[in-house]
Amino acid sequence: MSRSDDTLLLANVSRRGLLKGLVGGSALLLAARWDLALANEQAQFGAGAMPGGWIDNPNVFIQIDSDGLVTIICNRAEMGQGIRTSLAMVAADELGADWGQVRAQQAEGDQDKYGNQNTDGSRSMRHWYEPMRRAAAAARLMLEQAAANQWDVPVHEVRAEIHKVVHPATGRELGFGELAEAARALDVPGRNDLVLKSDNELRFIGKESGLINGELKSAHPKAIDGEDIVTGKAIFGADIDLENTLYAVIARPPVYGAKVKSVDDSEALKVAGVKKVIRIKGASQPAAFNPLGGVAVVAFNTWAAMEGRRALKIEWDNTPAGDNADYTSDAYRESLEKAAQSPGKVIRQSGDVETALQNAEKRVSATYYMPHMAQATMEPPVAVVMIKNGKAEAWAPVQHPRAAREGIAGMLEMELDNVTLHQTLLGGGFGRKSKPDFVMEAALVAKEFEGQPIKLQWSREDDIHHAYFHAVSVDHLEAGLDAEGKATSWRHRTLSPSIASLFMPDPKHKGEFELGMGFNTMPFNIPAIRLENPPAPAHVRIGWFRSVYNLPHAWAIQSFAHEMAVAAGKDHRDYVLDLLGPARKIHNLTVGDGWNYGEDPDLHPIDIGRMRRVIERATAEAGWGRKTGKGRGLGLAFHNSFVSYTAIVFDVEVDDKGKLTIHRADIAFDCGPQANPERIRSQMEGSCVMGIGIALQSEVTFKDGVAQQDNFDSYLVPRMPDAPKVVRVHLIDNPNDAMGGVGEPGLPPVAPALCNAIYAATGKRIRRLPVGNQLS
Repeated sequence: MSRSDDTLLLANVSRRGLLKGLVGGSALLLAARWDLALANEQAQFGAGAMPGGWIDNPNVFIQIDSDGLVTIICNRAEMGQGIRTSLAMVAADELGADWGQVRAQQAEGDQDKYGNQNTDGSRSMRHWYEPMRRAAAAARLMLEQAAANQWDVPVHEVRAEIHKVVHPATGRELGFGELAEAARALDVPGRNDLVLKSDNELRFIGKESGLINGELKSAHPKAIDGEDIVTGKAIFGADIDLENTLYAVIARPPVYGAKVKSVDDSEALKVAGVKKVIRIKGASQPAAFNPLGGVAVVAFNTWAAMEGRRALKIEWDNTPAGDNADYTSDAYRESLEKAAQSPGKVIRQSGDVETALQNAEKRVSATYYMPHMAQATMEPPVAVVMIKNGKAEAWAPVQHPRAAREGIAGMLEMELDNVTLHQTLLGGGFGRKSKPDFVMEAALVAKEFEGQPIKLQWSREDDIHHAYFHAVSVDHLEAGLDAEGKATSWRHRTLSPSIASLFMPDPKHKGEFELGMGFNTMPFNIPAIRLENPPAPAHVRIGWFRSVYNLPHAWAIQSFAHEMAVAAGKDHRDYVLDLLGPARKIHNLTVGDGWNYGEDPDLHPIDIGRMRRVIERATAEAGWGRKTGKGRGLGLAFHNSFVSYTAIVFDVEVDDKGKLTIHRADIAFDCGPQANPERIRSQMEGSCVMGIGIALQSEVTFKDGVAQQDNFDSYLVPRMPDAPKVVRVHLIDNPNDAMGGVGEPGLPPVAPALCNAIYAATGKRIRRLPVGNQLS
């Protein structure tokens, strides 16, 4: 695993930007001179193609104090996925650090210094695993060289062990802390001098821990933030309270694009604790990440600000919102279902679908619906901003620090270097906190109070009413079967508003990256295929939601494949394995997918063999084919997303009154190499529960442009009784393929697998989400 390059590389980072990022940084006890050579060619795929690229300089990410304490800098947002632990674990393992003497420190928002920090797309580990190992391997070699110099022996005679360097020939040893000062004077070694540890030398990477599916595994590092989080010591965005802080909330337009026509704040100013009422200018459509505008109430505490907001008398002007003011969910759904009956923009085509459908022995057709959803993170959006002496300082739980800094700078007409962003823990993200509108709102209010911190807090109602909503979708599918039930044709029309409507005049069609999420990459081996995308206009802010468009595509495709199996009179598992065909690798460009999650299609093709393996593993573990009795059944679904492979089988029971019990979930997952299996399991378990909520309960509806759900009494999320009694995660060991994502690919197959299981138990077909009361 050593590299041929003769310098530590930085990909896609300008020399000027790098120097700016390093100047003024805190002094490190492990520091060194190093060559600032850059990659000769612009990276096309992976981490190097992201804004800011990657950096593997040990001086940026690893600090060693004289007492031996090792601090590892995490440049990604920690929002429950455990990345602060996982990245620190990777570096500590390669370095040889004693886990008891390791701590993690959150990096500030500084893309020039730390490389890309946008935490979305399940990219953190797959993009930073190798750079962090290289950084740690370089630091280890520097420590070894420092010891060799002190003992006056060749470096190959010494070796790093656990938190020390030893000279076996003489028995001498020096701790990491004792060597840090000497290592400071050394150059960082070139990448061709680095030798990463072999698998049998690793203590943490790829290792299991705890009780796994009933089997006790070996000990493993504890989560770095775990104890602080469960004891309330961890600092989230809402925990930031600076001296002399003022608190703000905003009344935002109920309809997307509406403006304030008039406001009477006389009663609001009478509320005890209210200091000032401020008009906030909203962005025109498309709004991108900019604030929606409205009226801010600033007070000496959040409660007073909320009471003041309640006392405002605002008249809204819906004229700028256009037809958004007429947006009503039922009517919109009907319009999409009607549009789905007509041809749309052709995305992929092979064979003659019309002729094959006409000649089919049997035809199957169905239309599926998925509603808007809000991310509804545990911690609603919140930010603290202070402006002083022409500079802005912000504290916020954001997934995309660079976007937040640029947003503040743009709003305040400042240079980017004058904006500092302190990244806090996130109480959930799911894509919502990639959009820094709430941080920019805080900056606009802070502009009115020079030198005084402003804490802007969203309520749960704000969060649900003004989300960047998951796109509503309608998918219509038709298939032709021959006399033996084998598929001869497949036509799929998908309709959803596009996220691109945030940034440009509404294209009304999905973009390449949206279609690449399981639509044009549909893997079935069918002679005639036609995939179409009729138009669907956007009337609200559409944004990233965990797994994004993989959700409706998997929901429709996996449900319909089950309907085809039933129509053919075949076992569902056997039928879909036949649909997939033999193990083979499909290059993404051959199906019109030029995106592939930003990854190299030569390294990450659509691998039918891996897909078959997760299906076979999940069904075997679940006891597929066993008798389940009346009112009980098994359901299967699978999906390839974020360059990983997931299959899930649910065992459910539905009683005579329609009460659903989920007895068990078996999840098979293949992400290639596994850095931290414990966190992979956690992500799969979390995806399972969240997906159950999507299937059964979660929905945002609109009437005359206004969201109808307010809080968790109307926007429903899963509770403990909704979760499976048992969740078993079966990780497929696949160290030879390229690393895939983990945080998102577990979610897409959950809803269709659950609804397929409901059909097996009851014979009732679910084609509209959420299931709600359709079982009673």
